[in-house]
Amino acid sequence: MSEAPWLTIIGMGEDGLDGLCGASRSALEAAEIVMGPKRHLSLIPEGKARRIPWPVPFSDGVERLMALRGQPTVVLVSGDPFWFGAGTTLARRLGRNEWHAYPGRSAFSLVAARMGWGLEATLCIGLHAAPLSRLKPQLAPGRQMIVLLRDGAALRDLAGYLAAQGIGASSLTVMESLGGPRERLTETTADTLPDIAFSHPVCAALRVAGDGAVLPLASGRPDDAFDSDGVMTKRPVRALTLSALAPRPFEHLWDIGGGSGTIGIEWLLSDPSLRATAIEPRGDRVALIRANADRLGADRLTIVHGTAPDALEDLPAPDVVFVGGGLSPQLLAYLETLPKGTRLVANAVTLESEALLTASHSRLGGELMRVEIAHSAPIGPKRGWRSSFPVTQWSHVL
Repeated sequence: MSEAPWLTIIGMGEDGLDGLCGASRSALEAAEIVMGPKRHLSLIPEGKARRIPWPVPFSDGVERLMALRGQPTVVLVSGDPFWFGAGTTLARRLGRNEWHAYPGRSAFSLVAARMGWGLEATLCIGLHAAPLSRLKPQLAPGRQMIVLLRDGAALRDLAGYLAAQGIGASSLTVMESLGGPRERLTETTADTLPDIAFSHPVCAALRVAGDGAVLPLASGRPDDAFDSDGVMTKRPVRALTLSALAPRPFEHLWDIGGGSGTIGIEWLLSDPSLRATAIEPRGDRVALIRANADRLGADRLTIVHGTAPDALEDLPAPDVVFVGGGLSPQLLAYLETLPKGTRLVANAVTLESEALLTASHSRLGGELMRVEIAHSAPIGPKRGWRSSFPVTQWSHVL
């Protein structure tokens, strides 16, 4: 018979013991050690168990907990431990037979119950340690979302961010200490947030309103959504390129010759499970990529300052590679050594780069496509077509 787990993770609400099931209470009574934030520890009566306040930063508490391995221990966390909660972090460090969890009512469920919102139609997001720009791709009139925040100061930052995005008219219901005796709800808008102190734990129910710019859902976002020094894959070609890259859940992209970061950023905006690494030789463009990614909610983009293929040696293997700059025989030779099934897409504008792609296509196969785009432009009092440089694109699966 297997041994009982040494660790029990209990999700608590602001109502303390009143909100716990019988199994949770039994685990608390049997524990030799109880760890948790001071707020949670204050919600349970003194007992025989040794109490350890969870330290700051959070990672220090994880290491402290791991040192207790084998001793009957209870960890108190907020609400549902596995919905933007600490349970996920702890479970990754432990074997499946080492822990057991009793989830409490999540903050999202409590907020939905106060607002009368269907959770299936509401964006639920935790921003305890994530930047507010994570909201950017989701900001569209009519969108309703529940946002968990670190503290009252973060709430004020949220209101300022929304106003700066041109959606200060968004309704904001601030909720403090949900489910407990100190519960308080404040109905306001982002640009009229009252000058009062909001206490932790705090979250917000938000319904977006206003005329701020909305990021389209389809690939090929407007060029003016990105800052650029003039080097970027323009919108029509970018849409064709993302279509050729064909993002699939959990895939990792190498964006070689990142430029302004447009390809890597749009790749990440396709799905939250995707990863991307941009490789860029110029330091000023590295800073430009970082600024674009952070502002557009793609802060998880990894950026490598270096020249391919040398800068590729120690990177996590890609599922897909895009070459938008720095094309060379050495780079193509290196890419051919990547694992079978890796997808390659390369764009070329110069005759020299086009010749490299044509030779690779002749030798390895794949699809070779030439894209020529013209825009209307004035010709005296009338209009005509002004052509951009044609782009040659090679797509291939190793």
